[in-house]
Amino acid sequence: MAETTRDLTVVVGLARSGIGAARLLKYLGHSVLVIESQSSPALKTKADVLRQAGIDVRLGVPLHRDAFASLGATPVAVVVSPGIRWDHPTLVELRNLGVATKGEMELAFHASGDVPWIGITGTNGKTTVTHLVSHLLQHAGLDAPMGGNVGFSGAELVLERLERGDPQPNWLVMELSSYQIESAPQIAPRVGIWTTLTPDHLERHGTIEAYRAIKRNLLERSTAPILNADDADLRAHAAGLQRGIWVTAGRAADLPPKIKPSLWIEAGQVWHAHQPGGPGKLLMAADCLAMPGAHNRQNMLMAAAAGLEAGLIGSQMEQAFRSFTGVPHRLELIREQKGITFFNDSKATNYDAAEVALHALDGPLVVLAGGKSKQGNPNGWLAALQQKAAAVVLYGAAQTEFHHLLSQAGFSGVVHCCESLAESVPLAYQLAHKLRCLAVLFSPACASFDQYSDFEARGDHFRELVMSL
Repeated sequence: MAETTRDLTVVVGLARSGIGAARLLKYLGHSVLVIESQSSPALKTKADVLRQAGIDVRLGVPLHRDAFASLGATPVAVVVSPGIRWDHPTLVELRNLGVATKGEMELAFHASGDVPWIGITGTNGKTTVTHLVSHLLQHAGLDAPMGGNVGFSGAELVLERLERGDPQPNWLVMELSSYQIESAPQIAPRVGIWTTLTPDHLERHGTIEAYRAIKRNLLERSTAPILNADDADLRAHAAGLQRGIWVTAGRAADLPPKIKPSLWIEAGQVWHAHQPGGPGKLLMAADCLAMPGAHNRQNMLMAAAAGLEAGLIGSQMEQAFRSFTGVPHRLELIREQKGITFFNDSKATNYDAAEVALHALDGPLVVLAGGKSKQGNPNGWLAALQQKAAAVVLYGAAQTEFHHLLSQAGFSGVVHCCESLAESVPLAYQLAHKLRCLAVLFSPACASFDQYSDFEARGDHFRELVMSL
């Protein structure tokens, strides 16, 4: 273990990323203090575990200049969780004082040494692509764990190998949100993937231009940037991207002349050009991924492009795609009950993701939606509901707002409002039978934070409710 130093690093936040950052810093020999603005029995338990490991924790301490003044010395660095605004006034003040401020993911990137990263970002699709890439590489015999915005925090993933003394992985496959990228300007993946771009998190980033720039910066720092040519925003801003490996789930000839794809689909096959715009060679069958929806073919091709960068061949990837069982909370098939299929799409935290899920399934459907609403344009989602949904069951904080949107849009199906999922699921099941629907789709189009800690907890509760029917 590295020698202990007196240099103090303050970690802000006692959630998963903060705990991982604190433990990694301690292992690397830093003096660490964790501050957390809240205080609860659960947080006290977490704090006690860290204290037993020799890490100082102070609960009920907000991120404010007074908290740092009370330390008696200015810390050399401050590590923040993704939930804290990068332009928080206290962070700005600390930066002006010369204090290094960084996110947990940047700490993990530097601590991972020479291990190449595959960094995956985008408004929608990044979780599925992250799972697909890790699965592809692991299936081919490479050690390629995934983390970041899904599963383990980046710091936890790196620390686990260091503590056990295990060999370092061949690759680290990291899902990166805009919050994580914003606070980690030094992350430079070997492979970067940009899945989609639609308005999201504007309450934090302010404008779509600022949101887009954060994503673009990661791709520009990547050695091999992979881009989805089927995304309207990426196509429209292709001129602003200095370089890229473009992929499309359609024909190469159908793209604008300025975009020369390296991977495309034609006649039921995936084709690969070693040089963009050059002649293509057959890579694999286009139907080898069982997940429904055209968007999942896009996800498959982006994952395949990453697989090629990692040295995989088409036959390896086709076999791996055929064995892929799907992603929890992303169009996850839960069960079929008396002719009604239940899908868990809790990961759909905005209008665009929920619209994609609607287009992926055959109707008629009963759709469950609700939670904490976000800024965004609901028109595409509303149009897809009109096309595919015979009924919509709304719950949670957004139910009144969503009921108004459906009414304004002239939705012709049945609409019901409930307080919670516990009421919504059995009602949706009854409606599906009554209206002769094929499936019940839980696709909230909202954040989970009105009633759940995250979309995973929300999706797990939906699964439990469905299995108890």
